[in-house]
Amino acid sequence: MAATFRRRLQRGAASTAVAALVLAALTASQAPGATGAAAAKRRPAPPPADVPIDGGSAYYTDLPPLKSPVPPHGSPHTGKGPTTGRGPAEAGLPATVLAAYRKAATEIDASDPGCRLPWQLLAGIGKVESGQARGGAVDAEGTTLRPILGPQLNGHGFARITDTDAGRYDGDLTHDRAVGPMQFIPSTWSNGGPDGTGWGADGNGDGKKDPHNVFDAALAAGRYLCAGDRDLTAQDDLDRAILGYNHSDEYLRTVLSWYAFYRNGTHEVPDGKGVLPVHRDPGRSGDDNGGRSEGKRHHGRGPGAEPGKSPRPGGSGKPGKPGKPGKGQQHHPGKPGHPDGSRPTPGGTQPPTQKPTPSPEPAHPTTLVRVGDKDLTATAGTEFATPPQVRAQDAQGKAVAGVPVRFTLPPTTGARFPGDATTVTVTTDKDGLATAPTLRAGDRTGDFRIRVSTVRNTAPAVEVGATVKAKPAPKADKLARTSDKELTATAGKAFAEDAVEVKATYQGELAAGVAVTATMVTNDPQRPVENDKGPYFKDLEATGDAKDKPVRTLTGLTTDANGLLKLPKIYTDAHSGTFLLRLTTADGAVLTVKLKVAAPAGS
Repeated sequence: MAATFRRRLQRGAASTAVAALVLAALTASQAPGATGAAAAKRRPAPPPADVPIDGGSAYYTDLPPLKSPVPPHGSPHTGKGPTTGRGPAEAGLPATVLAAYRKAATEIDASDPGCRLPWQLLAGIGKVESGQARGGAVDAEGTTLRPILGPQLNGHGFARITDTDAGRYDGDLTHDRAVGPMQFIPSTWSNGGPDGTGWGADGNGDGKKDPHNVFDAALAAGRYLCAGDRDLTAQDDLDRAILGYNHSDEYLRTVLSWYAFYRNGTHEVPDGKGVLPVHRDPGRSGDDNGGRSEGKRHHGRGPGAEPGKSPRPGGSGKPGKPGKPGKGQQHHPGKPGHPDGSRPTPGGTQPPTQKPTPSPEPAHPTTLVRVGDKDLTATAGTEFATPPQVRAQDAQGKAVAGVPVRFTLPPTTGARFPGDATTVTVTTDKDGLATAPTLRAGDRTGDFRIRVSTVRNTAPAVEVGATVKAKPAPKADKLARTSDKELTATAGKAFAEDAVEVKATYQGELAAGVAVTATMVTNDPQRPVENDKGPYFKDLEATGDAKDKPVRTLTGLTTDANGLLKLPKIYTDAHSGTFLLRLTTADGAVLTVKLKVAAPAGS
C-alpha cells in the first residue's frame, strides 16, 4: 500500500544554510496572497479544547541542529516541486512517513485550500510526538510495527480520561493513552470531532480508520489543524492549531523550530532509518511507553511571555534578533535565554543534561498458550459468554507480564469487539494473562478462528476457535384474538381497518417474531382448503391489474415485539354468508376466525 503513495523526492543542490529562519516572515510567505481580503473572510479558529489532542502527554524536546538542509525551490505551501536537500541526518524523513505527510497535505489542499496546510507542519508535530513514528518503524501499509503509546491519562500530571475505547486502541481498560504516530487520545479519535464522530480518518483508502497507521493519523492531524476555518499562514491561527495539540508554550516553540527546519529542506531515508530523538519534556520521567515518556504535563507560558499571547521564537516575538550561541553551543530558535533550549533553575544554575534511562523490556515470551480447552460459542447477535484469553510464558513455563498481545478477527465473520473493532491489543497481567474485551457475535453463523499474536512477534501466534449458532426460531403454542367483537361486513365492501388482531404466546409468555400464515378456507372441518370465493386480501406490492387480484393466503406475517399481529385490510366479493379465516404457526398453533358477510340491502 505504501508503494502507492511513495514518491522519490528530487534532491536539491548541495549547499548549506546557516542562518536561522525567522518564523514570522516564514509563515507570512507560505502562500503569496494568502493574507488580505481572502484571509479576512475566514472565521478565526476556535481556542484549543480543554483536553488537547494528545491529552497533554509528554513529548520530545530535541531541537534542530544549527546546520540546516538546502533551501527548497518548490512551493513552500504544498511541497510540490523539488523539496529535498542534502543536510544533517535530522533532515532525513522516513520514506513512508514522508509520503503520508505529503499525501495528507495534498488531500486537504484540495478539500480546504484556504487552510494552506504545509506538510512540514505535520512533520514538525510528528517529530515531537513520536520521533516520526520511531524513525519510520512502519510496515508496507504505514502501520507502526508496534503500538506507540503515551502514558496513562490517570490525572497524575496529565488529563484524567477514564477508558473510552474498551482498550481497542491503547490496550488499557482503565484509562486512555495517546496512541499512534500523531498521538491521538482514543476519545478524540473516535468521537471528539466537529460532528461528534471523531477526528479519525482513512488516509490510505483501506476502509479503516486506524490511529496506529501513519497515513490515517497524518490526515486526521491535518484536518484538526485546519478546523475552525483556520488559515495557517496567519500566526495566531498557526499558534492556536499547535497549542490545541498540546497546550504548552514549550511545545509550541519546539514544533515551530522543527517546522522551520523542515521548511528549509529535507531528504528521504529508508523506513526505520530516521534519527530517533532522545530528550523529553523537562521534569518527566523516562518510562518509554512505546516511544513517549511519562511524567507531569507542562502548563503555563514560557519565560517572559505575556498572559494571553502566543510566544514567538527568540523570546521577544520580534523577528530578526536571535540569541547568540556561546562557545561550543548551538543556537535553536524558539528557546529564549538558553541556547540548548533548557530552562533555568530557580537559583540560576543550569541543570546538567541527563540521558534518559530506558525502561526494562519485559522478558520475551517463547509461547502463547490458550486458556480453556473448548472453543467459544455464542448465538447470533449475542455476546460470547467467555472472552478469548491466552497466557504468555517463557521457556521455563513462567508467566510473562507486560506483553502486548493482539487479538485479530477474520474479515469473513460478523463478530466484533467493542466499538465495532476487528482488532484489539491487550497487555498481559502479572499472571501472564491477556484477556480480550467482550466479543459479540454477528448475524453470520458458522465457525471462525481468532488469531492471537504478540505485537512484537516474540512468540508464535495461536488461534482460538469460535462458533456462532443460528438463533432458534421463535415458537408459539397458542394464538388468540385480542377482541371478541363480531367481524361483519357487507358484500362488495371491506371489513374495518385492522379488524383482525391476534396475540401469540408460548408457554404463557408473549412470543415475538413468530411467523404466521393467514388463509381464507372452506367451511369443511375435516379438510379445510383455500377458498375461491368470499373475503380476500390484496397484494399491496403488485402493480397494474394484478393490484386488485384477490389473494386468499398470506405468508411472511410475524408478530411484533409484544407478540401482536394486525392483519392487513380484508375485502369481500359479491358472495354473502359466513366464511372462515385460519391462522397457523409452524409449531402447530391454530386459530379460526369467523367472518360474516351480509348481502347488500334490497338484494
